Amino acid sequence: MADTELMVWIDQDLCTGDGICSEIAPDVFQERDDGVWVVKEITSHWGADLVFDGEQAPDGSRGVARVPMGILDEVVEAAEECPGECIMIEPFDQETFDKRT
Repeated sequence: MADTELMVWIDQDLCTGDGICSEIAPDVFQERDDGVWVVKEITSHWGADLVFDGEQAPDGSRGVARVPMGILDEVVEAAEECPGECIMIEPFDQETFDKRT
């Protein structure tokens, strides 16, 4: 399984639905049915799939996914390229992690 020092979430109020994030880091970002993007964790990094889409797990600021250190550069690039500036990257916090699902 992957290691992490950071977590990521999307402010859906700012999301423009452009999808650049998923083009850059498809292992972390996924489109929701309404065209807004959410974060996810996938089996190849974490041992199970979990999509923070408001159905499987919380979305918005409560839908916080761990960032695999092996793709950290891609996630940072996705945040930098996002036209809505809605991708938030934060230090990993065990308390937040424990409350997220």
